Amino acid sequence: MNTILTITIGITLFTSLFIALRWGNTVCRGPMPSSLFVFCAILFTSGLDVGLIMFPLTEFPIYQQEAVYQFANPLAIEFGMWGFLVWGFYFLTTFYFCIVEPKLKLFDIPAIKFANNCVIIATCAFTGFLFLSYLPTYVEGISSVAQYGLVVLVVLSAVLSSTDVKYVKVLSLVSTWLFFALIIYLWNSSGMGASGFLSSALNLQEYFTNVHRFIAPLSDHHAFYLFWWFAWSIMIGQFVSRFMSPMKTRHLLIVLFTVPSIPIAIWFSVLYYYYSEALILSDTVKLALICVGVVFVINSLDSLIRLYTVNLRITTDQIGCRGYILGNTLGMLSLITLYQFTPFKIEWVGLIVIALYAAIYVLVFKRREALSSR
Repeated sequence: MNTILTITIGITLFTSLFIALRWGNTVCRGPMPSSLFVFCAILFTSGLDVGLIMFPLTEFPIYQQEAVYQFANPLAIEFGMWGFLVWGFYFLTTFYFCIVEPKLKLFDIPAIKFANNCVIIATCAFTGFLFLSYLPTYVEGISSVAQYGLVVLVVLSAVLSSTDVKYVKVLSLVSTWLFFALIIYLWNSSGMGASGFLSSALNLQEYFTNVHRFIAPLSDHHAFYLFWWFAWSIMIGQFVSRFMSPMKTRHLLIVLFTVPSIPIAIWFSVLYYYYSEALILSDTVKLALICVGVVFVINSLDSLIRLYTVNLRITTDQIGCRGYILGNTLGMLSLITLYQFTPFKIEWVGLIVIALYAAIYVLVFKRREALSSR
């Protein structure tokens, strides 16, 4: 599987570069254009989940100890899992759904449409399942009742938010500002000051001097991350492309590579200071992490729920608000529960998405004349 993953990453990144050079002046525009800040907020909060908030402090020790990661410091490795290069996947799919899909309508082909919606629903439920599974790690001593109750609340909140796209936008903006507030809060609580932050952030340079190493999986753990990014890439491209304000393709590439990576780099640098200085998180800080993490999960789920319900035409306009809320809530909770009794892995979804990539590449090539003649 890792060989398939490496080849696909190489093709994807090469395609992204080729598009930026060949169609750099082509203007991308979505059907519901928003401001650049709103677009970036939707992209950032929809394309990331609670792992961004909670994983780094648990993963820094792994990257410190395991031999495969010793070419760079733990902060650089963690950034490589979440930042910069991997956002190229989202550039490719966002460009496709802005420019290519409106002309060729490949995702209206029944087999592709079916696979696409299965991927969205499966990934949405799996995100909820991961949140359920990791809750005892996030909240020490949480009871089973509270664990399941919080998951129900998260899913219900996501379904309610997805009933109208304006709620998705508002929640994305709220999540973004909460994330910025969390960064400031932890920075202030640590006492690192400007010099401490700068000292921590300078460790990121080892990512950029070793960026080529992240094209192929470094380990099974890294492969998991890469499959996860692939699993999300088509869905996020479909969703965020709808909010694109007019922007040239080369500017879109720059935005997607840099804008989401900046807050990620700042956040990880703050957390790395806590790790490197062996600072203890207070109960208040832990609560803040959990609260923002929960909001991020809701934001990830609502965008996916909104996407598959629009694709399947089961929105509130088609089936009514009560049926929409009840059906999606029960459906998601049922799938989340079922995942506990299956060996389901996100790598399988990633492989399906890679197969979808291959199918789209072939179909675009076959229909290139129709694409260029319009």
